[in-house]
Amino acid sequence: MNDMHPDSFDRLIGHDWLDQIFRAKAAMNGGVVRRALRDIQREIGLPLFELEVRRRGYHLVLCGGQAIIICNREQVRLVC
Repeated sequence: MNDMHPDSFDRLIGHDWLDQIFRAKAAMNGGVVRRALRDIQREIGLPLFELEVRRRGYHLVLCGGQAIIICNREQVRLVC
């Protein structure tokens, strides 16, 4: 019998989804990963997602329903 609380199960699924983002080839090579904000909200929630991006020292840009994650710690300069 499974002793896991349903909320714990959902949380594990969300964390697996989050880990998958940062295991993407682009993320592993210091590149850029893009995800729809609605997917982030559905899977893990934006506040927790922001915390994870900050914890890694990466950058997050939100625009037009998309989240752009710059997977390196270099300074970002928004040109226009």
